[in-house]
Amino acid sequence: MPAKIRPSKGAPYARILGVGGYRPTRVVTNEEILKHIDSSDEWIRSRSGIVTRHWAGPDETVATMAVEAAGKALADGGLTPEQIDGVIVSTVTHFRQTPAIATEIAHRLGAGKPAAFDISAGCAGFGYGVTLAKGMIAEGSASHVAVIGVERLSDLTDLTDRKTAFLFGDGAGAVIVGPSQEPAIGPTVWGSEGDKSETITQTLGWDAYREGGQDLPFPALTQEGQAVFRWAVYEMAKVAQTALAEAGVSVADLDVFIPHQANMRIIDSMVKTLKLPDHVTVARDIETSGNTSAASIPLAMERLLATGQAKSGDTALVIGFGAGLVYAATVVTLP
Repeated sequence: MPAKIRPSKGAPYARILGVGGYRPTRVVTNEEILKHIDSSDEWIRSRSGIVTRHWAGPDETVATMAVEAAGKALADGGLTPEQIDGVIVSTVTHFRQTPAIATEIAHRLGAGKPAAFDISAGCAGFGYGVTLAKGMIAEGSASHVAVIGVERLSDLTDLTDRKTAFLFGDGAGAVIVGPSQEPAIGPTVWGSEGDKSETITQTLGWDAYREGGQDLPFPALTQEGQAVFRWAVYEMAKVAQTALAEAGVSVADLDVFIPHQANMRIIDSMVKTLKLPDHVTVARDIETSGNTSAASIPLAMERLLATGQAKSGDTALVIGFGAGLVYAATVVTLP
C-alpha cells in the first residue's frame, strides 16, 4: 500500500503586507535624451507621456536597489528580515546566468536562509512573482515572501535608437506577501503569446559574443512599437476584464488601477476601453519614471500610497504585460 503524503498546511489566503520602492538619484530629462536622437521634447511627450526618468549610477546596482526597496517594504509591513523565508526577484538586467541575484539580495537583506530565485517575465514579472508567492504561502512552504521587481534598463538602452532611447528607466519596487484570513489577492489571469516574441527582444544574445567577441556592440532592447501598442490596448483590456470577473469585482468596485507603466497612451486607452469610473485613481508614474519593466507596478503602487492618492484597504486592479509576449493581471487589496 503506498505511503500517504501529509497535506500541506498553509494559510487560507495571502495578502500584500507592505510596499517599498527605490528610484536612482540621477534624473534624466528629455533634453538629455535629445542629444543622441533627432526628435523633440513634444514628440517624446506625445508618444509616451514621459518627461523624465531615473538612471542608476555605478553604485546603484540591481542588488543594492532591490535591497533598498525590499527594506522599505519590510518596514512598511512592520516586519523584520528574519521573518522572510522566500525571495523572488524579477529582472532582465542581472547579467550573470548564475547564481540568481535573489540569493545575494536575500543575504544583503539579512533574511537568513530563504528560498531565493529569479524569474524572467519582463514587464509582467511582478504579477508572476506575486502569484508564485501566494502559492508558496497557501501551500505552507513560506510564511512571508519578498517579491521584488528591479531593473537597470539604461544598461540595455541604445541611445541612438529613436524608437526606444527615451523609453526606459531604472529602479526597484518590492512588496511583502504574507498570510491572510480573508481573500486579498484575487485569481491571476496570466499567459503568453510566443508567436509575437520578436516584437520586444534583445538585439543580440550573449552567445553571440562567443563567436564575434569584442567587435560586437553591447546588446540593447528593441521593439516594434505599433505592434506592441495594438496588442496592449486591445488584448490586455480583455485580460483585465477577465481578472475582474474572476475576482468577482466590477469596475464600480475598484478604487485604483495600476497598469504596467509602458506608455501613457496605452494607459489612457485601457482606461477608456474598461470604462473606468471617474472615482478610480489611475497610476501614471511613467511621466517621471519611464518604463521600468518589472519594477513599474510596485513603484507606481508605492508612489500612490506615499502621496495619498491611494490608501490602505483600497481595491486595485494590477496588470503587467511585455516581452514574450507575457501578461498577468489580478485584483489586490492595497497594504
